[in-house]
Amino acid sequence: MSKIKYKFNTKSLTYEKVHTTWKERSLKFLSYLATGTVFATITIILAYKFLDSPKEKKLHREIEKIQLEYDLLSQKMDMAQTVLSDLQDRDNNIYRVIFEADPIPSSIRKAGFGGSERYKNLEGFESTELMQETSKKLDVLLKQLYIQSKSFDDVLKLAKNKEQMLNSIPAIMPMNIKNLIRQPGGFGWRTHPIYKTQEMHPGMDFPAAEGTPVYATGDGVVATADAMMQGYGNHVVIDHSFGYQTLYGHLSKISVRPGQKIKRGELVGLVGSTGLSTAPHLHYEVIKNNQKVNPINFYYNDLNPEQYQQMLQLSQQSTQSFD
Repeated sequence: MSKIKYKFNTKSLTYEKVHTTWKERSLKFLSYLATGTVFATITIILAYKFLDSPKEKKLHREIEKIQLEYDLLSQKMDMAQTVLSDLQDRDNNIYRVIFEADPIPSSIRKAGFGGSERYKNLEGFESTELMQETSKKLDVLLKQLYIQSKSFDDVLKLAKNKEQMLNSIPAIMPMNIKNLIRQPGGFGWRTHPIYKTQEMHPGMDFPAAEGTPVYATGDGVVATADAMMQGYGNHVVIDHSFGYQTLYGHLSKISVRPGQKIKRGELVGLVGSTGLSTAPHLHYEVIKNNQKVNPINFYYNDLNPEQYQQMLQLSQQSTQSFD
């Protein structure tokens, strides 16, 4: 039941009953409703601005967890990069050295990624910088792992060929050391026996009696067996693969033919004095990647340490060569 309201009439000095129309009551209701709506709207706006809803709180927790996972992932990738760097160092300085393979340049191992648009899809987020940096680390790590994997494939192939390579490298003397009749002539600048000028002697001379056996110093294929090369007389060239060749000069007899496969220790020919020579001896050369190198470094399978040291001292003496 609605309350009856009265108002005091100052003229008649009496209380009179207040009569309100339907229109007045409607306007009053609408004013209350508008005021409440305004206050409710302001309250809701402030709540949305400064207070998180349960769903937003859940999303914030998930974002914080994702950021934490990104940080942990970045740390793990840093650890993986450290391990990979160690593998790269071993690969270049140990494995590839053992198998005589060229190291992989740092410019290839650590090459970056081109294009500024590569990570553009990660822009516009609260954690853009973190996501881009992590993605870059992952891409670099994956690329370096791919290169390292290919390198290990190459090393594996080299390892499978290691036995063949060890058998092919010239690793013994071309004749029995007991058959030497004088000290050998070494690699380097020597006085030419005929022209009496200082010339580079690109091999070693082993003086021995004519007919002394000469042996292949490593497995290979006979590339040359004739007297066509000026100065060397009857000579043999063996291709050992892996960049190695050996030459045996001034032979009195050639015991092999071109194209023949030959094993280390098999007879190549006999010592002689053919070509530009002053006395029976074997002129022996080792060629590595088309460069003539000192044969003294390749007798490690044939001489004990004392014999090798003695041979090294004799080869370094400045004497006249035999050719």
